[in-house]
Amino acid sequence: MKRIVLFGAGKSAACLIDYLTRVCSQRNWTLTIGDADPDAIKEKRPSSAAVHFVKINVENTEDRNELVRNADLVISLLPPSLHILIARNCVAASKNLLTASYVDESIGSLSPEISQKKLFFLCEMGLDPGIDHMSAMQIVHRIKAEGGKISVFRSHTGGLVAPESDDNPWHYKISWNPANVVKAGVAGALFKENNKIIKLEYKNLFDNTGLVDIKPLGTYAYYPNRDSLAYIPVYGLESAHSFIRTTLRHPDYCSGWKYLVKAGLANDTPVPSNLKTIAEWSKPLLPFVNAFNKKLYDQIGLFEKTQLPGRGLSSAKILQELIEKSWKMKENDKDMILMLHEFEYKLKGQNKILRSSLIVKGENSIRTAMAKTVGLPLGIAAKLILENKIALSGLHIPIISEIYEPVLHELAIEGIRFQEEIT
Repeated sequence: MKRIVLFGAGKSAACLIDYLTRVCSQRNWTLTIGDADPDAIKEKRPSSAAVHFVKINVENTEDRNELVRNADLVISLLPPSLHILIARNCVAASKNLLTASYVDESIGSLSPEISQKKLFFLCEMGLDPGIDHMSAMQIVHRIKAEGGKISVFRSHTGGLVAPESDDNPWHYKISWNPANVVKAGVAGALFKENNKIIKLEYKNLFDNTGLVDIKPLGTYAYYPNRDSLAYIPVYGLESAHSFIRTTLRHPDYCSGWKYLVKAGLANDTPVPSNLKTIAEWSKPLLPFVNAFNKKLYDQIGLFEKTQLPGRGLSSAKILQELIEKSWKMKENDKDMILMLHEFEYKLKGQNKILRSSLIVKGENSIRTAMAKTVGLPLGIAAKLILENKIALSGLHIPIISEIYEPVLHELAIEGIRFQEEIT
């Protein structure tokens, strides 16, 4: 009997838990879910003999140790800063680990021990990063195998509200961690365009948006996402003159968020103690307000004379509290994931453009498209690893065919499929 342990059951966990419940029930495996508030999760789910809920304090070493010791495979859906706690336990207990988060310096430092113990740590196994890597690398390897030379790679991903649930001027609702919505872009961006390296600070990020059409939905805006340059050698695209990974939003969203950043309302700086109301706090935004964007700012209550939600909070935290209320999904609202890869390449003397797109809609405010696309890659990988259909060791992200081929195949069975056109 195989035993899977999942740490964390937040907004992105619903579809992962559904998938693993189904898998474990069919195979006589068990799934143990460790969370700070397991009762809140348990009461929303049908009971299953294969699934067990455990209340844990993730910062308590013994709580973690007990769950990890009894696992055949561990999945962490905790906030990224907490993955290292689980990772150290997994190394000590010689257990394999999956996460949906970027490989940071702390996880990377464990690589020698992971390899020495012949463990398999698979990170960046969600949506972005995750499905973006797998779908892009499948195309990169195919074009190269045909003898093509890639000159341009652009990859765009966004978690948005589905058109049928789009009823606010930002064209956005929150389907994932609201703190990450506020912090998106804060690290700035680094990318390559026409053989020039471009570095953008957060304050200038939304001055550098572009537009892209995604059929049949229409036009979306994008802004550069983090350090794209780090993935050029990972993808083997050193010869490309342009390489960028971006985040998709509605054009109106980018127009409104740009000035929140410029006014400092998305910063982590503490709010001065002499400011008492939302209107006083948001005053730096006033020089940027015009007839168009005022309706955006009114929608999240930026100019109300209500009391600030707490003392000693940062501007980013106040903004987060405002958007959590204003952009909350209703019970039957649907979100939407969009992904588009754009390749330009030369093959047999012909210049070609390839566009590969993905559109996924959620079912409701619990089983969201975000939960599907973050959770299913993790669940599928867990199943394939425990069935020895992926047999690797070391610290990996899903850029090799041994990982992406079987996972993309099963994602397609689950309804997550790309549409491709070449001109």
